[in-house]
Amino acid sequence: MTRILLTGGRILDPTSGTDTLGDVLIVDGIIEAVHIHAHDADATLDSDVEVVDCTGRWITPGFVDLHTHLREPGFEDAEDVATGSMAGAAGGYTALCAMANTNPVCDSAAVAELVYRRGQEVGLADVFPVGSITKGMQGQELTEFGELNRSAAHVDFFSDDGKPVASSLVMRRALQYSKAFDAVICNHSEDPDLTVDAQMNEGAVASVLGLPGWPHEAEEVMIARDLILAAGVGARLHVPHVTTKGAVDLIRLAKDRGLRVTAEVTPHHLSLTDDLVSSYDPVLKVNPPVRTNEDVQALREALVDGTLDAVATDHAPHPPELKDQEWEHAPCGMLGLETAFAVVNTDLIATGQLDPLAAIARFTAGPAAVRDVRGHGGAIVVGAAANLTVLDPDHTWTVDAPRLHSRARNSPFHGRTLTGKPIHTLLRGVFTLRDGRVVSDQEVRA
Repeated sequence: MTRILLTGGRILDPTSGTDTLGDVLIVDGIIEAVHIHAHDADATLDSDVEVVDCTGRWITPGFVDLHTHLREPGFEDAEDVATGSMAGAAGGYTALCAMANTNPVCDSAAVAELVYRRGQEVGLADVFPVGSITKGMQGQELTEFGELNRSAAHVDFFSDDGKPVASSLVMRRALQYSKAFDAVICNHSEDPDLTVDAQMNEGAVASVLGLPGWPHEAEEVMIARDLILAAGVGARLHVPHVTTKGAVDLIRLAKDRGLRVTAEVTPHHLSLTDDLVSSYDPVLKVNPPVRTNEDVQALREALVDGTLDAVATDHAPHPPELKDQEWEHAPCGMLGLETAFAVVNTDLIATGQLDPLAAIARFTAGPAAVRDVRGHGGAIVVGAAANLTVLDPDHTWTVDAPRLHSRARNSPFHGRTLTGKPIHTLLRGVFTLRDGRVVSDQEVRA
């Protein structure tokens, strides 16, 4: 019998609204007791209980990332399930939703089950595959949603992320098909006709730099279309990586009207602005692009008021030989798993813009409400699986990209000093991150 007592921490449980000092007792991977006052736990301090001092730290549900690119199968030179899971554990994540743009594309039960089982084999985070909306992500023929939903991976979330479903007819059919399983359609928000050769956010900075602009309308037109279609069908729609003030306004209005819509924002879109592109550093090239300060402020306000349900990393690793090119030739994408909490904590929580309990909700209960992640991101209550994260909100550290656990190095926060870091991550009561060190998959399975 394995018994662990997390003692003296600030328990932040968004599902129950709990924000108090206390202790959490874990027995064989299950939460056995939650003590609101530390002295109530004295009776549990038998000699076989491992006591983990969490004084000054936050005890939260394990983080859930709705939007991760693990690159396996097919692009293991950039990342694989093992290295991505290591990065996830270091970032406080116990559940990772792996996007479908692999090779082969995740458009069949065979690929979905491969990805799901690789996560189980590695054992550092539960990996939930995202199925593609269309076969081969070609935007034409729908993937067999039912086959993926009935598979061992139980796929209930579909996206051609990186490629928008441009056809309104195909998108409407996808929404109709998904409704039969109460699944979620997540369409990449970009009108491709408006982004031909686009390199960065359209605006004053792009004009000065002479780079083709990526207009905000490209995102907003696609979101508006998808909201209209989802409303007509009555299906569930999730809007990924929201970046513009206009997009926030559309989503807020749709929620006010009762549409079944959820939305996410990335840490980099909450923090970075297009003026930084003047450095021509390709690490800043991302799809959708970083926007203006006005957009960043609108995104922050939307995260605070709940218009945006989740923080999702859009963790997109690339090997150095591809990313370290001239701006025009470099692929889009940034690392995000290991810095996500620190960026949000530094820019929003520590500055008083976002309440800690609400912030943790955007990493846990918010994404867990979007799709079935089976025991992750939920309440810290007796009988629940001990998928937990322990955070030090005051830990100051400087991001060193070569020392991150991802196989890639394309972090836009390299060299930046951030505040806040996961110290422990537990997956069903087993440490995957302990005292700031990722536990190897061999140790997890021992």
